[in-house]
Amino acid sequence: MYRGRIEKDFNIWVAKGLLSAETARAMLAEYDSRATVFSAGRVLLVLAAVLLSAAILLLVAANWEAIPRLVRVGGIVALIWAFYGSAALCLGRGWRSMGAALLVLGTMTFGGAIALVGQMYHLSGDAAEALLVWFAAASVAALAFRSAAVSVICGFLAWAVFGQLVTDNDANFDGDGYIYFIPGLIIVVVALVRYTNAGAARHLAYLLALAWLGWLYIELPEAWLAATLFGLGLVAFLSVSLPASPLFRVARDAGAAPAFYSFALAILGLAALHTEIDGLGQEVAIGATTLAVALGGITIAGRLNGAVRFLGYAVFATETLYLAFETLGSILGTSGFFLISGVVVGLVAWLVIRLEKRLGAETTVEGA
Repeated sequence: MYRGRIEKDFNIWVAKGLLSAETARAMLAEYDSRATVFSAGRVLLVLAAVLLSAAILLLVAANWEAIPRLVRVGGIVALIWAFYGSAALCLGRGWRSMGAALLVLGTMTFGGAIALVGQMYHLSGDAAEALLVWFAAASVAALAFRSAAVSVICGFLAWAVFGQLVTDNDANFDGDGYIYFIPGLIIVVVALVRYTNAGAARHLAYLLALAWLGWLYIELPEAWLAATLFGLGLVAFLSVSLPASPLFRVARDAGAAPAFYSFALAILGLAALHTEIDGLGQEVAIGATTLAVALGGITIAGRLNGAVRFLGYAVFATETLYLAFETLGSILGTSGFFLISGVVVGLVAWLVIRLEKRLGAETTVEGA
């Protein structure tokens, strides 16, 4: 998608004489030569590796009783080492796509081996513990081979651990404590993403952080915790969005994600505060704060961050409609609410148009 967009822009600039055709071709060739450029062939190759690993494990499991125990264990270990050894050989010869596929095969086979050996020897433990062992092994493989593909697997395994824990009866403050490993898993995934240049896999870690904090509030629905989430999100958003902040340059190099997810955390805290309000005065105060935060986020980071701008618009419109329904709408009835909603939506549209024009004008001035 991005490649098609820049190629279209290059063609327009070449037609207008702003860019030479040779320079445009050279820039596209440089972009295509990057290892991180999306390739359908690479994706399909990794998908084939996942399917092959599933087929191998199912085949072994189907004939498990007919195979002697020692042969089973030796075969699994040999299979894992064969995949990792072949991956090292391919990567050493520069066959990146094949090496990534073999690493995926090795990592997936290791996870299946944990389940099969545990079942074979009737080892004690639960699924969360097995997933944590699998995550640790995958992290070592991603670090050793500097593999972006295995880093992605680590991100999904972190989500699998979280999903297993929250669906387990022990995923609470009185449980076995594994749920509190999630922040550590998030840190590991983020570190692996940066080390292996895994790119989009960082969103798995950021979304998991939001999900874990949301779970934390569900388990402990207190106003102070909701206010803490809002405060942390707001401080983080300002720290990565204001040019005067020492973190601004680092966050800018990381792309749009730091500003968007910190902004989303602030919105999450405000949403939690809405459930803690008691009375019209608090309701109006929280609503006004939400509107101010939405407009502030658009103003501060919306010009360069489309995700923040979209979220800010959505929050502003939703909060405005919510306030209209809770105040005037409840007094005037359903017809009055729809009338007010139409007026509010029209005002929001007018405000969005004005903001878009202003942001566009600022971009033009800076470009000049």
